Amino acid sequence: MRLPRLFSRPSNDMAIDLGTVNTVVYLRGQGIVLNEPSVVAIETRNGVQQVRAVGAEAKLMMGKTPDGIETIRPMRDGVIADLDVAEQMIKFFIEKAHGGPSRLPRHPEIAICIPSGATLVERRAIRQAASNAGARKVYLIEEPMAAAIGAGLPVTEPVGAMVVDIGGGTTEVAVLSLRGLAYSTSARVGGDKMDEAISSMIRRKHNLMIGEATAERVKLAVGMARMPEDGIGEVMRVKGRDLRAGVPREIEVTQADIAASLADLIGQIVETVLTALEKTEPELAADICDQGIVMTGGGSLLARIDEVLSDATGLPVTVAENALTCVAIGAGRAMEEPVYQGVMTEI
Repeated sequence: MRLPRLFSRPSNDMAIDLGTVNTVVYLRGQGIVLNEPSVVAIETRNGVQQVRAVGAEAKLMMGKTPDGIETIRPMRDGVIADLDVAEQMIKFFIEKAHGGPSRLPRHPEIAICIPSGATLVERRAIRQAASNAGARKVYLIEEPMAAAIGAGLPVTEPVGAMVVDIGGGTTEVAVLSLRGLAYSTSARVGGDKMDEAISSMIRRKHNLMIGEATAERVKLAVGMARMPEDGIGEVMRVKGRDLRAGVPREIEVTQADIAASLADLIGQIVETVLTALEKTEPELAADICDQGIVMTGGGSLLARIDEVLSDATGLPVTVAENALTCVAIGAGRAMEEPVYQGVMTEI
């Protein structure tokens, strides 16, 4: 395998964390230049589809579109669910990261992050979408490796390090050593499933239908991984549509309600981590005992999830400083720094 060369036009080459919820772009030599929702609004006129909006603008339209406009999230569980729309989205983000369309073709080299459990078909789909969007060459880097590099873990040394990356679609758990994954596993549990659990709980308990965006706001405002000490916690007012009367209504939800609705999903994440620890080689396990577990991804920002994981494993757990952008930063550093050569692959 030929390793990435030193790029002749450094500003064009980039690393992309193509997430289920957000896409983060790292531009060579500049760092993170873009962090937007992975949402595309498609307008159909006279049977012809065209892109109406991408990213933050498209997300504002979710659940509020008229006939003829549809909001699509082309990523599901960390991999491409709609190839054509994903291609349009990548193309838009490449242009936006470079400051807008150019008269000259750019054809950057791109490193794209993928779930460690992605199949060969899913990897090829990501590569094809990036190539069709204008990439000259596409490199793939596994998300746990990129997260570990972004969090500053010693992945090039013969020292075991454990990363738990909770994204929008998947939770990736990996033990890394010597530029490789000694063990990795993933669970299809992430921020999206948490939003669904909150939405279902409110529908069951209060007969109120809420949208995706509202469920996400509730999670960010009062989401918690374990029951609050007083059994209630903070209270938040939530608006939606009453399922019985069919009219708009406002209710109150507590942190205890949210913690109860997320309990099963948090349990699945903990179970995935415990399984990974059981299957780790003894010498690497000894290193993890000293180093602890590092959490990355948006899901790691859920209040007290680090405490839950620490109690279950008996190990120190820390949340990476730049948890949301860790994966993109790690992929960017893997492109830039020769010490990480070998962690990326071409198909």
